[in-house]
Amino acid sequence: MKQPLSASRPKGEWAIEARGLVKVFGDNKAVDGVDLQVGTGKIYGVLGPNGAGKTTTIRMLATLLQPDQGTATIFGHNIAKEPHVVRQLIGVTGQYASVDESLSATENLVIFSRLLGLGRADARRKAAELLEEFGLAEAAKRPLKAFSGGMRRRLDLAASLIAQPPLIFLDEPTTGLDPRTRNQMWDTIRRLVSTGSTVLLTTQYLEEADQLADRVAVIDRGKVVAEGTVDELKASVGTSSLHLRVKHPQQLEQARRTVEAVLRAPAGISAEAAKITAPMGDADQVADLLIALREAGISLAEMSVQKPTLDEVFLTITGHGVEHNQAPDAGAASTLEGQYV
Repeated sequence: MKQPLSASRPKGEWAIEARGLVKVFGDNKAVDGVDLQVGTGKIYGVLGPNGAGKTTTIRMLATLLQPDQGTATIFGHNIAKEPHVVRQLIGVTGQYASVDESLSATENLVIFSRLLGLGRADARRKAAELLEEFGLAEAAKRPLKAFSGGMRRRLDLAASLIAQPPLIFLDEPTTGLDPRTRNQMWDTIRRLVSTGSTVLLTTQYLEEADQLADRVAVIDRGKVVAEGTVDELKASVGTSSLHLRVKHPQQLEQARRTVEAVLRAPAGISAEAAKITAPMGDADQVADLLIALREAGISLAEMSVQKPTLDEVFLTITGHGVEHNQAPDAGAASTLEGQYV
């Protein structure tokens, strides 16, 4: 009988090494020279808005798409030359549920378990364990068409964890979940890493990256624009960050230029909120800034100085907020598969 995959830990320092990954769809360069190094036994966050290239990058690393340029290895195995080996080492949970809505939760997990080589009794035992862990035991026999979006996301993740592979790709795993369920998912992700797995997590949620990731890559318009630990990224913004909102949106650009002139640092704009964010090394600069804004005739709705967050990091680095309307990654609408067999 085929033996189930195990979470054996391949040797080596890097779970993922990617160099110059490029993917083009028509006139759209969805991924534009992405470099990544993900250490084993870590949670690596990829932070960016819709359309930034996160999902397309995962699909290339997971051998679902061929890169147009660049190379990548998973635990030392080349994704282009050794795709079958790579697929034995990874699990993928995408933005769209890969479960069968015509079946119950138990039936879905039993089928996935059997495909992975578990016997009938072991498959039912594993399904029951996962349903309990993800808070779905009471709905085990319910048809999936009666499940909420959050319940489907939990079941999809449960299916990808049946064999707990050494490397798990989680593509925005908490999208659509309520805060309580999201916190439960975070605990599950931490448990996976504590038992030896490596996790690459894409997210739009700044708090999620802050809570979970050992290192974070900020990706925007197909490029990695910053990379480091959460503390390093926050430090790159400065010891403090300025938050300024103007009363009159038409003065936003003039206010930004004034802020940059006084603070001598780049300022990011959230145009929708008429808000400016900028790093501030010295809080004493506030007085100088207020004088300059008054002399320029710029009226403020509010202003504060705070310790930097990942939100400020993204806004300062990219010049826009993490949540803005962009088309999803081109070519990323198809479902990412669950655990590979």
